[in-house]
Amino acid sequence: MLAVCAHPDDESFGLGAVLGALSDRRATTHVLCFTHGEASTLGETGRPLDEVRAEELSAAAVFLGVDEVTLLDYPDGHLEEVPLEELAQKVNEAVGPAEILLVFDEGGITGHPDHCAATAAALLAARRDELPVLAWAVPEHVASMLNAEFDTSFLGRRDTEVDLVVTVDRGRQRQAIACHVSQSTDNPVLWRRLELLGSTESLRWLRLPVGIAGAREHVAPASPDSDGGES
Repeated sequence: MLAVCAHPDDESFGLGAVLGALSDRRATTHVLCFTHGEASTLGETGRPLDEVRAEELSAAAVFLGVDEVTLLDYPDGHLEEVPLEELAQKVNEAVGPAEILLVFDEGGITGHPDHCAATAAALLAARRDELPVLAWAVPEHVASMLNAEFDTSFLGRRDTEVDLVVTVDRGRQRQAIACHVSQSTDNPVLWRRLELLGSTESLRWLRLPVGIAGAREHVAPASPDSDGGES
């Protein structure tokens, strides 16, 4: 699987539980990140933020069991200004033996333009390579609670819009998040989201695998390894 994201920490804060679960099942995973995240307003490091966040991404990838990381240097906060064809070409170059792409949901989860651009690029690349695209989504009730509590702009999905509900062990994800010290230390929204999600993650097909009908299906492993680490 190739995970396509915009910023260092997206692979952990958003996709981490899914990537960790894939690693536990011995799947080969690769992360393509378009920016160094230098425009973040979180975390005073005393060092150039682009360097710090690149190091954090590398460390987090180890805990997630990611086999390879490709970190590009597009401008953080301006990804939508880059021609979509160019971004899609970078995805095509990174695909390698990947059989599926993993992305943030359409709408970028929070409406972030960089997230939206990364997903759009993955979709365009997937059409060229005839690959399925699976998106990480936030349930509507979780999005509503976060928006009410923190005045955020999470875009939630109704149950009927979700294709897969998977049980996850958040152990790897929490270890990876801890590597992103500059972004996770003062981030109450992140911790509240994980608390609300508990031991499940929601996924939806943006581009279906060949031979799969369009009906939506909820799937949870019969024997989860843990309660997701929420306490």
